[in-house]
Amino acid sequence: MANFSKGIFQVKNAKKYVGNRPPTWRSSWEQVFMAFLDNNDNVLQWGSECVAIPYRHPLDGKMHRYFPDFLITYRTRENTMRAELIEIKPKNQSVIESKMNSRDRAVVAINYAKWSAATAWCKTQGLTFRVLTENDIFHQGSKR
Repeated sequence: MANFSKGIFQVKNAKKYVGNRPPTWRSSWEQVFMAFLDNNDNVLQWGSECVAIPYRHPLDGKMHRYFPDFLITYRTRENTMRAELIEIKPKNQSVIESKMNSRDRAVVAINYAKWSAATAWCKTQGLTFRVLTENDIFHQGSKR
C-alpha cells in the first residue's frame, strides 16, 4: 500500500469544529479540504470522522463500521442551511474500470458498500452524502 502523508490539523476557528478529538488528515487532499472548511465563512460547523455507519463488507460478509471523512453544515448561495457527509477519495478508487486488477476492483467494491450505507443513513437523518475526488477539490473555479 502506498505511503500517504498524515498529521493533526491545527484548527484556527475552534467554534466551528465539532469533533471530539483533533482532526487528523490522512492525505494532502484532506488537509486542503480541512483548511477550506476552517477558513470558509459559509461553513458553520464541521467535524472529522465523527460519524460511525455500519455496513456489510462485500468480501467477508461481516458488519464493519465506516467513518466518513467529514460532517459539515454550511450556508448555501441561497442563504439556506445544508448538512452533508463528505468522503474524499481519488477518482481511481471511485469508479470500476475494465483495466483494473482484482485488488483495485475490491477496493472500489468496498467503497461502494460503505457509500451505499452512508447514503441510506443520510437519508434517515435528512443529510446528503457526497464523494469528492481530485476533480472536485482542485477544479480551480472552472465551470464543469
